[in-house]
This record gives sequence, structure tokens and C-alpha cells, in this order.
Amino acid sequence: MDLGGKLLIAMPGMGDARFDRSVILICAHSEDGAMGIIINKPSPELSFSGLLEQLEIPRAPEGRDIRVHFGGPVERSRGFVLHSADYPRGPATMTVPGGYCMTATLDILEAFARGAGPSLAFLALGYSGWGPGQLEAEILRNDWLLADAQTDLIFSAQDGAKWTRALKTLGIDPLTLSSAAGRA
Repeated sequence: MDLGGKLLIAMPGMGDARFDRSVILICAHSEDGAMGIIINKPSPELSFSGLLEQLEIPRAPEGRDIRVHFGGPVERSRGFVLHSADYPRGPATMTVPGGYCMTATLDILEAFARGAGPSLAFLALGYSGWGPGQLEAEILRNDWLLADAQTDLIFSAQDGAKWTRALKTLGIDPLTLSSAAGRA
């Protein structure tokens, strides 16, 4: 089962507060584990312009601004730009199933600072990672629901509504969810 390009939707009662009401795009999944980016948790302490200043990247007057998110608890000081595929892919760009890409090099930040770059994007600090079999076990334990990824949901600026919107793509009303798992 390859979950690459799928959305994970945190169930109520998630034992880990870092993932409470999280929606995660799985960027890579194999027998060696999984890697994903939380798409609905903006980073309140850091702006893109502040990051450009820290990295000493000059911003042109026509420079673009992109949203900064908390991507997950692993390597929180490392940035990953999740973006549409309309940007030239170099060797440092990973193709994400579903028509998305992820780039983790400064050149994409420099492109935004010049007013260029992909049409859809956000920057995530850190990522979410699972060892072999760990994610599958969490799904079986009823920690996550799976949904197909939708571009308008992933790149929506309404981060606070993404969890509910992701559930509704499955026909689920969040008020009907229970944190208890069971077997019939």
C-alpha cells in the first residue's frame, strides 16, 4: 500500500498534541517509512519576510510572500517548500505523487524574493516522519483517516478550516467522530 500523495486526517483524541486536528500530505511512503508535511498549521512566530532577513536573501520590490507552516516535529530548523509542478525541477526537487513537488534548497526562496517561483506554494519548517510500519500501525489504531489530496485544499489560505474540509471530502461531519476505535 503506497500512501504517497494521500492526506492523513487526525482523529479526535489523537494522543500527540503536536498532531491535534492535523492534516498531513504524505510526500513519500515506502517499506522504509513515510514522510509528510502538515498543511494546516501556520507558524505564528515566523514570517517569510523575517526568514528572508535571517537568511540574508534580498527581497526585490516585486518579491512574493508565501505562508510559513509548522510541517512537523522532525528537523524543525529545516525548510521544505511544498509547491505546484509549474516550477523547473532540479536535482533537489522531490516529486510528490498527485502532481506536487517539494524543494528544500535556497534557490526557490530566492525565486520568491525576486517575484518568481511556482504559482502555488508554502514553506514548512520541519516534517512529519514515520519508521517502517509505524504509520500503518497508527492507521490501524484509528489515529488517522485517509483521503485523496486536493490542490485547492492543500494550498488554501484558510488553514483553520482544512481539517473540517478534509473530513467533508470523505462525507464525514466532524461532530459525529468518536475518539474510540472498535471492530464490528
